[in-house]
Amino acid sequence: MTKSKVSKANETKETKTMSKKPKVEKREEDEDFLEFDESFLNHFDQKRIHESAQVFSAISSEMRQRMIQMISEDSRHISSIARELGISVPVASKHIKILEDAGLVERKVFGKTHVLSLKKNSFNKAFDSFAPVKKLEVEKGTTLMDAFRRVSIVEVKNIGGRNFIVSADGEEGYFIYEVNGKLIDKRAEEFILEEDSVISWKRLEPVTKKKLVVSVKK
Repeated sequence: MTKSKVSKANETKETKTMSKKPKVEKREEDEDFLEFDESFLNHFDQKRIHESAQVFSAISSEMRQRMIQMISEDSRHISSIARELGISVPVASKHIKILEDAGLVERKVFGKTHVLSLKKNSFNKAFDSFAPVKKLEVEKGTTLMDAFRRVSIVEVKNIGGRNFIVSADGEEGYFIYEVNGKLIDKRAEEFILEEDSVISWKRLEPVTKKKLVVSVKK
């Protein structure tokens, strides 16, 4: 075989060897890490944004705002709402349906009577989509408290034998958390992360639930 042919043969062999991707052996310890699924977060965010958009669309109407005000004061029948607003029952029903679809109002049926009331925490959820998102990869078995401490400076206070987060990044208040949209009744240092999750960390805000106008006799 000539020198040129030998040289070409060696080049071909080297090219094939370099083109082969090195085989990466999977380590056992790799299984101890939670691999964050981007599609999981995207799906959760899209759902949250859609729900918020529904709420803002529902309260964009002055008529529906007045209905919410009325229902927040006391449970109401559709007929009484229509009568007080000077509109027909079918028109009132259409507005109420929009409020129901947005999750702002709930309906209870007693025979032929439909009673409307304001749904709890419905307005708070509308602002969830504006919360900043932080991504974190942790080992399986990590507690929620440890995860919190990796992204924020938290202060914990023992109240009645239970630990509560009373400050986060210098912002004082009492905090609760939801995991994948569900409120968890477990201490953060006891909650173990075993799978991909979206955690909503919320500060309890002083929200006006009812106003009382008092007239004092003179």
